Amino acid sequence: MSFANSSTGAALPAPHRIVIVGGGTAGWMTAMLMTHHWREQPVQISLIESPDIGIIGVGEGSTPTLRRFFHELNIGEDEWMVRCNATYKVSIRFANWSPATGAASYSHPFISQLDQFSELPFYQNCFARRQGLAVTTAPELFLFNGYLANAKLAPHTPANFPFRIEYGYHFDSALLGQFLRDKASAIGVRHVPHTVQKINQHPDGRIASVVCDNGEQLDGDLFVDCTGFRAELIQKTLGVAFEPFKSNLFNNAAVVFPTEVLTDLPPETRATALSNGWAWQIPLQHRTGNGYVYSRDFQSADAAETELRAHLGLLDSEISARHLQMNVGQVRQHWAKNCVAVGLSQGFIEPLEATALHLVQTAVETFIEDYQQGGFSDRFQQRYNQSIAQRFEATRDYIVAHYKFNSRDDSDYWRANRANENLSDSLQQIMQTWFQLGDLGQTLAKQQRETMFGNTSWHCLLAGYGVFPHLAAAQPTAAQLAERDQFIAQGLQPLFSGCALNFKTQRERFASK
Repeated sequence: MSFANSSTGAALPAPHRIVIVGGGTAGWMTAMLMTHHWREQPVQISLIESPDIGIIGVGEGSTPTLRRFFHELNIGEDEWMVRCNATYKVSIRFANWSPATGAASYSHPFISQLDQFSELPFYQNCFARRQGLAVTTAPELFLFNGYLANAKLAPHTPANFPFRIEYGYHFDSALLGQFLRDKASAIGVRHVPHTVQKINQHPDGRIASVVCDNGEQLDGDLFVDCTGFRAELIQKTLGVAFEPFKSNLFNNAAVVFPTEVLTDLPPETRATALSNGWAWQIPLQHRTGNGYVYSRDFQSADAAETELRAHLGLLDSEISARHLQMNVGQVRQHWAKNCVAVGLSQGFIEPLEATALHLVQTAVETFIEDYQQGGFSDRFQQRYNQSIAQRFEATRDYIVAHYKFNSRDDSDYWRANRANENLSDSLQQIMQTWFQLGDLGQTLAKQQRETMFGNTSWHCLLAGYGVFPHLAAAQPTAAQLAERDQFIAQGLQPLFSGCALNFKTQRERFASK
């Protein structure tokens, strides 16, 4: 039996055996996507998941990309969200990152179809403020999800609502992995609940098979490394080097523990700057996820745990905390020989903008396209590696900007981040364009980088941080300034407030199901 690739016509032996080593959300998401896309092909997929190795799984937030994942697989929210204690997410709120602005926090809402009416006025006001004029530039006043977040409304769209609202989710990562495992097993993925003890290679270095602790040997044509930071296949077996981002991003550790569920279930993640990093707050249906991401070069693990407990008002609590180390960076080849790395084994950029699952999903979808287009061979391996490396670098740059533009002065950590000049050419171009009153959208377009952070996202960050010059000495009259802002008061506020009447709180949404 054989099948032919549509672009090359080359006949390939079948079945094509794919072995995924490692489970968790990354492993099972990979299995689901490959099974779905290759359901008409003679492909056999096995996933080996060790019952003895736990998942790191503290990233409990997503971007809107995850919504597309479930939609493509025809899995409804009413099915998976209840299983994973999930809630909706429309925004990330950053608190205490830039006290010099005088604002306690700013919001980075996800961009929705309604924002087609307000993105240009947002850019225009930001440009006027870059010229020194005292106009409004708060991102949440220009983007509809900012209104939903402030009103604590779920973005679930009523049937008669004419605009598409983009949103992500908060979820229990362990439960999501289990849910995907059950769904994948039901559609033909073979689940092997054992630990890999040996990896065999062909003479040319390609992986030939893996041997489990029960003696079973799984031969494969393609292997997927989902073994987390251990990177058993891509790094330890194939020797692919790891490129750390330590000179760009200082954080390398986290301390986490849950607290009681929040009554109002806000549809946004909260990221609060602390002395040597930042703390997240993620509202789930059954609990609240909390963590403190920090740098061990500036703070000890014990001090970080104490600070997080103090931040949450739980200094006397007996809740047990988990301490994690993070390996921030990426492998120099995400696809090497007959192995592709997915998830933490391919790289990690700290969870500030909840990019982990987005990068997983994008990496798998891009691989599926390139692998099939290349006749299930490594024909487009170089193209794939360049594309995914670029996505990691673009994500890194956006995260680096959060630290570079901070205006805190309470610790060496924040001062060192602000003074850090180890910036990519791309980030320096963005900064130069912004400060020299250039067209940021044009600069981003010329860079031609594959990234989830476009013109509006950069405006949210830079405006939210108040990366503006001092106000000009000569200002228009109060009436003229008010006229510049009247679009918000007379146009956007009535439009967005009226649209928000169609939405319910998360509690109301879940109670109606």
